[in-house]
Amino acid sequence: MDTEAQHTERDRSSRPSDSEHPSDAEGPEGRSRSAFPGRISHWVPGGRITVTLLVLMLFLLLLSTFVLQPFQIPSGSMERGLRIGDRVLVNKLAYRFDGRPRRGDIVVFDGTGLFGDGDYIKRVVGVGGDHVVCCDKEGRVRVNGQSVDESAFLHPGDRPSTVPFDVVVPDGTLFVLGDHRADSSDSRDHLGSPGGGMVPLDAVIGRADWIVWPVGHATRIDRPDAYARVPEAEAEADAGAASDAGTGAARAGDADG
Repeated sequence: MDTEAQHTERDRSSRPSDSEHPSDAEGPEGRSRSAFPGRISHWVPGGRITVTLLVLMLFLLLLSTFVLQPFQIPSGSMERGLRIGDRVLVNKLAYRFDGRPRRGDIVVFDGTGLFGDGDYIKRVVGVGGDHVVCCDKEGRVRVNGQSVDESAFLHPGDRPSTVPFDVVVPDGTLFVLGDHRADSSDSRDHLGSPGGGMVPLDAVIGRADWIVWPVGHATRIDRPDAYARVPEAEAEADAGAASDAGTGAARAGDADG
């Protein structure tokens, strides 16, 4: 008897009473999930499909404005790595949080008033304070006294430069060159122009990080190791000062002798 009573009690408790209306409780909750989109789609031609497309377009607009921007390569100035018609993704946040372009980065910048109208894509060879010279005895570019082997990314058959230059990059600017040196209008060609061919940091749109089209050429764009041994400008200045001091001491010793 006790066992039967317990089963009966459990069966009664598992069934909702007549005063309970579960469907009423669930109904408003279900309607609340889709009420806002439903109202919007009711007034928009095309309904939910149009609303979805508009949201997607807004997302892509915000993404392109603040995070990633596609850029089409317009010329052969960055061959062999970047070919005419390639689409690259430009990371617009790369330098927005106290970061600065580094030697070897490929950057897109607004060249209006500098190189001409429109956006340009080049490789950073010198940053603020750097002493950039071309060329050394082997025909290579020197940065802060260190020769740079650019053979890994230069266009086949190109020399580092047929135009000699010797510049100190002002703070807050960049010295940029194209990888296809024989077919690139870059800092070398504007040394005598206002700004001396240097690109201000605030003109930089972002860093090219990916080739996304064509699919067969898609790859990540990495910073080459060619500039890894380049010392900072302060280190070169200190070395130069020490060298001058040593030369001066030697001359004083000769005079005393």
